[in-house]
This record gives sequence, structure tokens and C-alpha cells, in this order.
Amino acid sequence: MSTATGNGDKRLETAEDAGQYLTFQLGREEYAVDILRVQEIKGWERATRIPHAPDYVLGVINLRGAIVPIIELRKRFRLESTEFGPTTVVIVVKVMSPRGERTVGMVVDAVCEVYNVAHANVKPPPEVGSSVDTAFVKGLATVENKMLILLDIDRLINSSMLDGVDAAA
Repeated sequence: MSTATGNGDKRLETAEDAGQYLTFQLGREEYAVDILRVQEIKGWERATRIPHAPDYVLGVINLRGAIVPIIELRKRFRLESTEFGPTTVVIVVKVMSPRGERTVGMVVDAVCEVYNVAHANVKPPPEVGSSVDTAFVKGLATVENKMLILLDIDRLINSSMLDGVDAAA
């Protein structure tokens, strides 16, 4: 795993100056979530489907006694579907909602790296008009000559999105 800083050099930033992000791939894009929110990364396993759940909610799994909803981020982002392969994983994250802390699994194409990104190098998402929803994008950062999309998972996986799943589970 890499520890490159957001400004492209290999120096480690102090904890006050940088945040650590786990990056993952969806198609050809690389996204990142705050590593402090990641509980674990596990291989793909089939989820138990919940009736009347949105199409991006694949169902639920039993994770050491806890029922965890599984969300396919490709569908959530309205990307073209693809078959799950050997690099497909579930990133289990902790999400804060008005109802408290929740555990949710996100299906992604592959896990990439862990990067230290200096807060000064995080740029706000661009204004692209009302047709594109950037509410769940915390910012953009360039690391090792590639653009990372930093996600706000609390907004991405909001409580209203999972209310039907919780009622059915």
C-alpha cells in the first residue's frame, strides 16, 4: 500500500495536515473513502435479497451476528453493470446517520491503495449544473498524477436510502 501525499511527493504529512483514504475502483475511475470509516474489506459473497429494496441494494449479509445491507456502488452511481470477478470486494464501512452509527457494505470492482492526502490539496467538486448530483463528493485530490474522487459516505449512504431495508431485515 502506498503512502504518497496528495501533492505527489513521497513525504508523509503530519496527522493534522493530512487524512488517510482507502481508494477503490469502479470502472476506470478511482474513488476514496476516509480510512477511519472502513471496518473491513471482504471478498464478495452473495447477499440475501430484500423485497422492494432499491435496485442498488443487493440485500443483506450476516457479519458476525450483525445484519449488514450491501450496496452495489456501480448501480448507485448509475454506471454500466459488469459481472463480479476475482477482484470484486465488499468494503464494510461505518456511516453516521440521524438514527446513529450504521454498518453498510459497498460492492466495488477492486481495492487500490491507501494514500495520505494533505487537506490543502483537496479541491471542492466542480459546479456542473443541476443535472449532476455532487452532494456525496467531499472533494477531488491529485495523487501520483491521478485524480481521486473523495466521497462523503454519510451523504452517499443516507438514512432514507436504507429505511426500507431496515424495516424488511
